Amino acid sequence: MTELLDRFGRKHTYLRISVTDRCNLRCLYCMPEEGMVFMDQDKLLSYDHILEVASTAAKLGIRKFRITGGEPLVRPGLEELIAGLSALPGVDDISLTTNGLLLAPQAAKLKEAGLRRVNISLDTLDKARFKFIARRGNLDKVWEGIEAAAEAGLNPIKLNCVLLKGVNEDEIGRFLKLSMEQPLHIRFIEYMPIGHDDANWRDHYLPLSRVLEEATRLGYALEQDAGPKGSGPSENWRIAGGAGTFGLIHPISEHFCKNCNRLRLTADGHIKPCLYWVDELNVRPALGSPDEMEQLFRKAMDIKPENHEMAALLAGDKQSHVPTERRMSQIGG
Repeated sequence: MTELLDRFGRKHTYLRISVTDRCNLRCLYCMPEEGMVFMDQDKLLSYDHILEVASTAAKLGIRKFRITGGEPLVRPGLEELIAGLSALPGVDDISLTTNGLLLAPQAAKLKEAGLRRVNISLDTLDKARFKFIARRGNLDKVWEGIEAAAEAGLNPIKLNCVLLKGVNEDEIGRFLKLSMEQPLHIRFIEYMPIGHDDANWRDHYLPLSRVLEEATRLGYALEQDAGPKGSGPSENWRIAGGAGTFGLIHPISEHFCKNCNRLRLTADGHIKPCLYWVDELNVRPALGSPDEMEQLFRKAMDIKPENHEMAALLAGDKQSHVPTERRMSQIGG
């Protein structure tokens, strides 16, 4: 049997591949504004080595790849990797998560290489607040990226909005209206304590029940929706008659671990069975040996825990495993 089944019967068909830990933004929920230490470039897996890992994954039933970072578009030649992934037998979906700043000039060639769709991080629709949350960058450039993605035929286009209490929760209504007026798919995401259980997380965490409360307050008629391709754990809704949808990704208030089908490959070459826990497996010793690489994936299935227990952390309860010290940008989200 070639499929990847863990101890809890979950079938894994999805691998998220981080190509860099570097980013051209410093979003306040992701990394500090100053002092972030990035990997030496020679520590990154080469595209050839990533394709070697991905080839074994595809033989074991992985059908979906997502390219992440850091900001993946800061790494040159990304279209070469995408073309290689798209050529693997059995692969039917390749997507990209990006902040959009560098997307406009690259969207068409990425699509031509085999990219199907994009998720674009967008936590605010206000230019001044964008500078506050991202600490740098230009909101207009993100919109240029969104428009270029649409023109290139990257579909669906999802906008990832991390909700932060006291920072952008007052924009929920604006994002809901955007999903109604344009064929965009908003994804509200709960702030996760990846690599930093600190006051910033505890002070700004907001459960996504707030989104439905705001939709009700605004008088929107909501319809549950299957969501666009690749909706994963998102709970999806459409405002009646709307051009797009909105979804809720609530890993803390309503964790979806029982349906988890994903693994992660970090930029420096480690398979992570779970985003939150410290456990990871170094692929470098297995490079050049398909059998050893397959065994690494099997071991990842053996050590994958049942759930991540972030809710227990929020409640101050004891956890059963050790949380990772890597930040989200160092794992790939």
